[in-house]
Amino acid sequence: MKMAVIYHSVTGNTKNMGDLIVKGMNSVAGVEAQAFPIEGVDVEFVKEAKCVVFGSPIYAAHITGQMMNYLLSDAGKLHLAGKLVGAYATAQYVHGGAELGIREMLDHAMVMGALTYSGGGSFGKPFIHLGPVGIDNTMDINQFADNFEIYGSRMAQKAMELFAK
Repeated sequence: MKMAVIYHSVTGNTKNMGDLIVKGMNSVAGVEAQAFPIEGVDVEFVKEAKCVVFGSPIYAAHITGQMMNYLLSDAGKLHLAGKLVGAYATAQYVHGGAELGIREMLDHAMVMGALTYSGGGSFGKPFIHLGPVGIDNTMDINQFADNFEIYGSRMAQKAMELFAK
């Protein structure tokens, strides 16, 4: 089952966290996951995907303008209706608005008919209510790496539960 992570990355942090989500997805048997920057999305691959996760860095409590433009102008080509969709963010500060950015991406996906999921607290710790967030104010965003990989695995497991024949 194909799954995709689509991200916009400025410093490389969002790309790296997206790669960890893909690693978690690919740890589930039967999954073929790939990550794509918004500048190079393989639209045909994503059209076939059953699960799509969007990621963006957060600036002034919002996703980047590039990600917003992508969602408004290009995401419609991905046929998100009925797919499982999630979101993640990277930020410099704990209270920088990452949860608002995740909601922006999820809201756009829901308007396109997507199903959203995160696992919430149903798996216990780590609790990933809306989507994982990596904070780089310590200059060590990798301290959050496990959460991103676990999130990818949880998303893949749910997609397999919903869509595997």
